[in-house]
Amino acid sequence: MPLQIADALAHAIIEERYAPGERLNEIQIAAKWGVSRSPLREALRILDKRGLVVITPQRGARVTALSLEEVEQLFEIRAVLVGLAAKGAANRVDGNAAQQLDVLLLQLEESLHDGERYERASATTTIEIAVMGRSPPLTEMIVSFAHRIGRYARLGLATQDRRTTSIAHWRSLVEAIQASDGELAETIHRRLALENRDEAVKVLRQRMNNPQITP
Repeated sequence: MPLQIADALAHAIIEERYAPGERLNEIQIAAKWGVSRSPLREALRILDKRGLVVITPQRGARVTALSLEEVEQLFEIRAVLVGLAAKGAANRVDGNAAQQLDVLLLQLEESLHDGERYERASATTTIEIAVMGRSPPLTEMIVSFAHRIGRYARLGLATQDRRTTSIAHWRSLVEAIQASDGELAETIHRRLALENRDEAVKVLRQRMNNPQITP
């Protein structure tokens, strides 16, 4: 139950249904889930470890603020990780994996006009590519980043123009993996991550300069 609550709250935070800096009302959330405060507090500790909330004694949990420094640091690391994952997938691709990539790409195509769905499809595809590379430690690191970086990935994919550029890269990435071109796959996936970083930084700076901009 704590993990289920943590995952649900994580998605709500990523989608900014809880705003950066907002205090999480334990009584309201516990009532919504029909649970006691104990499993909820365990869920909040999970989110604290994921970097999505900060818990202050006597004050409870607040959603962490979005940070230019954090987005740059997280995406620099993510670019290296996803690049290695794509290279590993290309080096080990087989018929089943190639077909699965076609399915994942179709899901991205179908969600192209919905920012929230597209971000989730992108995150799922990234993890599935990591699994194809058959490196459990690398996959674990990418999965552990998923929620923390999700808020920034969402910002980086918020516009239709940005998603149109992104899907072009995804098509090229799938082709590279299916062709067993590890070097090209690594380059493309890194580029995807870094372009998301650049767009997220752009959006955050706009918000800082104009606080009236809404999520």
